Amino acid sequence: MDLRRTMLFMPGNNPGMLQNGGVFGADAIILDLEDAVAPQEKDAARLLVAEALRTIDYRASEKVVRINPLDTFARQDIKAIVPCGLDAIIVPKVESPEDIRQAARLVAAAETPGQAPVKLIALLETPCGIAEAYPIARADKRVAGLAFGAEDYTAALGAKRTKEGTEIFSARTIVVNSAAAAGIQSIDTPFTDVNDRDGLLADTALAKQLGFKGKLAINPRQIDDIHRVFDPTAQEIDWARRVIKAIRKAEAEGAGVASLDGKMVDAPIVARAERTLHLARLLGLAEGGLL
Repeated sequence: MDLRRTMLFMPGNNPGMLQNGGVFGADAIILDLEDAVAPQEKDAARLLVAEALRTIDYRASEKVVRINPLDTFARQDIKAIVPCGLDAIIVPKVESPEDIRQAARLVAAAETPGQAPVKLIALLETPCGIAEAYPIARADKRVAGLAFGAEDYTAALGAKRTKEGTEIFSARTIVVNSAAAAGIQSIDTPFTDVNDRDGLLADTALAKQLGFKGKLAINPRQIDDIHRVFDPTAQEIDWARRVIKAIRKAEAEGAGVASLDGKMVDAPIVARAERTLHLARLLGLAEGGLL
């Protein structure tokens, strides 16, 4: 499981931010060639991002590029950046499985011999994209996640974007369910008010409750708060350890289920406990094995 609690957007035409992207502590940094870059600056930004990928140490952060839509500059973007050592590409405004298959073909053609396969993350930000979420998630083996973009989506609906997010609830659940059904990650939409910390915490908590595995971020100040929400707490880690201990004891005694605190522990509960402990180990919050 790759850590993508936070995926931080950085404008691809901003040398200062590109230079410092590795110091912010995001699980992934997104060098953005799409919305953050004006049309007349696309070529220069593409060259700048390619050079940044080749020369800048982004430390533990996954290196991701958001390319332009497939019907604009995506072909040029992919040809320029894929050989430069990135980990994944965000494909914006994906509306069909064929969009992903087209992107995968372009990526395969641009990869160099021996290069690790570049992953794809489909950004769903239109009603068509949401309607096709599961087929998109299953379109190619390179697809590692579905990300949700609420601003373009609500604009297409003609709905008012609110802090409470009632208007995007159904789309969020579709993205989460489709990603889970395909065995890949779901990444939630950014919280766009960078000065509203309470709003960010509440929105991130809702995303976690719905099943999202991470959240897009637009400002480095959001990273620590998003991590704080998605990281398992000490109580959650302790609960998970007790679940595994209980089920192992039951299995040793020949039982298929166990009881913990008066509640039945069966396979779905064990799977959730194992995921919690796996994440805790990735973050250095739990030592050794499951116990």
